[in-house]
Amino acid sequence: MAYRTNKNLALKLQMWRAWLVLGGLLTLFLVLVGRAAYLMSYKEEFLREQGEARYSRRLVLEANRGMITDRNGEPLAISTPVQSVWASPPDVPKLTDTQLANLARALGLKPAEVKRKLADKKRDFVYLRRQMPPDAAERVLGLGIPGVAKQTEYRRFYPAGEVLAHVIGFTGIDNKGQEGFELTRESMLAGKPGSRQVIKDRRGYIVEDVTSIEKPRDGQTLTLSIDSKIQYLAFRELKKAVESTNAKGGGIVVLDSHTGEVLALANMPSFNPNNREKLDPASRRNRALTDVYEPGSTLKPFTVAAALETGNVTPQTVVQTGNGRYSIGPATVHDTRPHGAITVEQVIQRSSNVGTSKLQLDMGREYLWTFYDSLGFGQLPRSGFPGEVAGRLRPWKNWVPIDQATMSYGHGISVSLLQIARAYQIFATDGEIRPISFQKLVAPLPGRSVIKPETAQAIRKMLEMVTQPGGTALRAQVAGYRVGGKTGTAHKLAGGAYATDKYVGSFVGIAPMSAPRLIVAVMIDEPEPIPGRYYGGYVAAPVFSAVVAGSLRVMGIPPDAPQNVPQLDMLGDLVKEEM
Repeated sequence: MAYRTNKNLALKLQMWRAWLVLGGLLTLFLVLVGRAAYLMSYKEEFLREQGEARYSRRLVLEANRGMITDRNGEPLAISTPVQSVWASPPDVPKLTDTQLANLARALGLKPAEVKRKLADKKRDFVYLRRQMPPDAAERVLGLGIPGVAKQTEYRRFYPAGEVLAHVIGFTGIDNKGQEGFELTRESMLAGKPGSRQVIKDRRGYIVEDVTSIEKPRDGQTLTLSIDSKIQYLAFRELKKAVESTNAKGGGIVVLDSHTGEVLALANMPSFNPNNREKLDPASRRNRALTDVYEPGSTLKPFTVAAALETGNVTPQTVVQTGNGRYSIGPATVHDTRPHGAITVEQVIQRSSNVGTSKLQLDMGREYLWTFYDSLGFGQLPRSGFPGEVAGRLRPWKNWVPIDQATMSYGHGISVSLLQIARAYQIFATDGEIRPISFQKLVAPLPGRSVIKPETAQAIRKMLEMVTQPGGTALRAQVAGYRVGGKTGTAHKLAGGAYATDKYVGSFVGIAPMSAPRLIVAVMIDEPEPIPGRYYGGYVAAPVFSAVVAGSLRVMGIPPDAPQNVPQLDMLGDLVKEEM
C-alpha cells in the first residue's frame, strides 16, 4: 500500500484537477464573452427594446387631420382634441370591487367590460376608452390607479351634419377616412403621425418623458368646389319634395356650367355623420353617383341634338306624330295624347315619344352610339368620388329598331344623376363638355366640343319653351330669370319588367338662359303614384325652381326676365305631356 503515500503521485493528481477546472472556467468565460459580443453586435436593437419594454413605451402622437372647407373657406370638417384613456395591464394592481366600480363609472363602461380589458397581463397596452372629453379623462386619472394613463387624439366634427354627409363622408375611430372625400383624400388629409416616449416609475405610475418627442405633421386643407349656401338650399328643397310626395328617395346635383365644378350635391335619405350609432346603411348611399336609373324624357334633347347635327332636319322641320301611336314591328310607341303634325321644337316642348322615335330611327345606330358615348354615357364620370358608376349603354350592334326608338326617350339606357347633369353642359356651353370637379378650380379645365354652337343654341331655345305655356314644366319657372330644362318620367324596372306603379320623376335644367351659369338635375325616386302627381314636372321641377332662385341670388347674377311668373292653372293638363 506504499503507493498511497507517494508524494509525487499525489501532486500530479492535484495539478490535473486544477487545470481541468481552470480550463472549464476559461471555456465558460469565453462562451459568455462570445455570447455577449454576439448580442452586442447583432442583437443590440433587440436588447434595447427588451430593456425599454420593462419601463417605457412609445406612443403614437396623432397628427391633426386637415380641414375640409367649401369654396368660400367655410369649414365643413374639422378636428377637435379629445383624450383616450389607456392602461398597461401588467402594471395595474388587483382592483377591489369598489375601485373597479369607480373606474368603470368614470369611463362610462360596465365593470365587467373594464375587468375583461385588464385581464390579459401579457399585453402592455390596451385602450380603456377612446375619444373622451378632456374633463372626463381627468376624472379617470384622478382615481390614482397605477398603470392607467391618457393620450391626446382628434375627433372629427362636421358642422353641416346631414346636409353634406354624402360628399364629405366620415372617419372611423382611428381617424381614418371611411366614406366620401374623407376616404378619397386620406393621404392628403391624414398628415404624418409623431410619437412620444412614456416611462413608468417603480410604483407603476405612467409619467411622460418630454425629452423624447417626435412632432406630428398635420394634414393639408382640402378646398371643395361646394358652395355651402347653395348646398343648404339644394338639400332643403330636395328633402321637402321627397317628404311631400312620400317618395323613397331622391338626389340633386348643381353644376357651374362655366367650369364643371359641383356647387351642390345632396341625397335623401341622408344621415348625421356626427352621430352614427344607429346608421341605416341605405342612408349612406350617394344616390347621385352610385345609383343608376332610366332618364326618361330628359334624354330627348340629346336625340334632337343628334338629329340637328346630321343636317337632315331643322328646328322647324315638321314631324308627323299622328294619333300618338307608332308601331315598330310587334311593339307600339305611345304618346299621352295625339299631337298630329308638329315641329321638331314642339317635339321637345310637348315631349312626344313618337316624335323622338321617328327622329332616332332616321339616324344610323353606330352614329347614335358614338354620340351618346361622347356625352360620357356608359363611362365612369371620373369625378374622383368613391363608388361612382358608369351606367349602361349597350353596344350598337345589339340594337333592334324598338331598342333604338325607346332609347330616344330614355328607356333602355341607364345613367347616374351626375352623368346626366354633366351631359347637359353641351347645351349651356355652346357645345362643349368639361370634366367634373369636386375641388375648387383656379381656372376651368379644357373642354371638348361635342356639337356645333348653333345646335346648342337651338336646343336651349327648345328647353326654354318647355317651361313656358304649352310646355311640360311651368313649375320650373323662376321669377326674374329665363330658365329652361326638360322633364322626365320613367317606369322603374322591377323583376325584369317595368312596374306599373313605380316611377322616377326628374328634371334637368339650365339658368339663366341669356348667359347660362347653372345646371341643376333633380331626381325623385318612387313618388307616391297619385294620378297626375308623380310626373317630373310636378315632383322635380319645383325643386329646380326654388334652388335656382336662391342660387342665382347667392351668386349675384342679375335678373334677365320680368319678375312675374304666369299662373299655373293649366298645369294639370300640361304635366301629362311627358311619358
